[in-house]
Amino acid sequence: MSSQSSEQEELSAPKELNSLVEAIQYAIQLHRNNQLDGAESLYRRILEMVPNQADALHYLGMIQFQRGRPDEAIRLITQSIEQAPNYSDFYNNLGNIFVSTDNAEAAFACYRSALELSPLQADMHNNIGVLQRLTEEDESAEISFKHAIELDPKHFRAYNNLGLLYAARNDIKAAVHSYCTSITLMPQHADGHKLLGLAYSMIGKMEEAAEVYRKWMEQQPDNPLAKHYYAACSGKDIPGRAADNYIEQTFDAFAVSFEEQLKAKLSYKAPELITSALLKHLPTPEKQFDILDAGCGTGLCGPLIAFYAKRLTGVDLSLGMLQKAEGKDCYDQLIKMELTDFLSSHEQAASWDIILSADTLCYFGPLEKVIAAARSALRLGGLIAFSVEDGAERAVPLGHLLNPHGRYAHHAGYVRKCLLDAGFEILSIESSILRTEGGNPVNGLVVVGQAK
Repeated sequence: MSSQSSEQEELSAPKELNSLVEAIQYAIQLHRNNQLDGAESLYRRILEMVPNQADALHYLGMIQFQRGRPDEAIRLITQSIEQAPNYSDFYNNLGNIFVSTDNAEAAFACYRSALELSPLQADMHNNIGVLQRLTEEDESAEISFKHAIELDPKHFRAYNNLGLLYAARNDIKAAVHSYCTSITLMPQHADGHKLLGLAYSMIGKMEEAAEVYRKWMEQQPDNPLAKHYYAACSGKDIPGRAADNYIEQTFDAFAVSFEEQLKAKLSYKAPELITSALLKHLPTPEKQFDILDAGCGTGLCGPLIAFYAKRLTGVDLSLGMLQKAEGKDCYDQLIKMELTDFLSSHEQAASWDIILSADTLCYFGPLEKVIAAARSALRLGGLIAFSVEDGAERAVPLGHLLNPHGRYAHHAGYVRKCLLDAGFEILSIESSILRTEGGNPVNGLVVVGQAK
């Protein structure tokens, strides 16, 4: 599999690495700069020289996790613990990986081991609280978050997690208090501002939500999240689609826990719904099609369609998401690029038999341009399958609207018109529940069209 290189600034290699310690430190620098290929290569070279070097095993395991290979990550970090059993961070990171694989029992065991070594470390109690929430032990989670705050009164993440717990109980007053405290402690961090605004919007206080985001923009004028959520709640300067830097910042931060959050907490079904709708119009699979996963994210659609693929390519704006998609081991190529630009490029003209897109077009308002670009990239008779959130009658004036949570929703009639105008025959538009959010179903449209 090949992937397009990222645009980030790369660290230049030192002329000489004179010791094992220097090699590890430089590999960690590469790792922190998200230069995973270079870091992985150096960790492996270190392990060739010192096969049981604990730090190299641990960090190589973390890279495997970032690349979407949790089993390999667990194996390597377990080895690192065998070599250095007194490092609490090793157990903590292993616990985080077990959380991502829905192995709560193993995660609890790792966190308990970490706490035995570092009982006064607030992060450990915060992580246990997160796991307790996932296993619906809310009272225990509340105790854990509060204990984290007792140990570290400036632990803003524990305040955010406490706020999420209160919001789930519909105790918005307590949630708002927690989020405000988090913002006071860490005003430059996005989570507190975002969650406070969402808390107000949940109870219909849109002016208060907009004011939260306006103040955030005053503090951080260039923050793409602040701008996007302010537009969503105020109705002012609504963009035609979510900005590239909003997508990158949001999903790079979300990449590590993306699948666990969507599957465990949001009952996410869009990839299954799209591929199921698409398969109704496909012949027996013989790896016969050139397929584009448009907005592939961590690659949830890939394994569901790979048995039809002669060539399977994923494109996404988030490097973190693409790194996770590597672990699916089904993509021939993963490309970091904005979707419409990719589809419109001369090289993509009439290149694809199938384009599928799960919950990517919910970050677009007007769909005319991206759907027309998809038509130009499809061969005659090629299929497109995608999902959007259903705006129903609220979306009638324009055909689309931007919701307070930052995603766009569309009207079925508008989607139909965009497809017909672009040169598609509509094979199906079905109403479906794409996920749950705040305990409520998110209604969507699952669409299949054929290029005429």
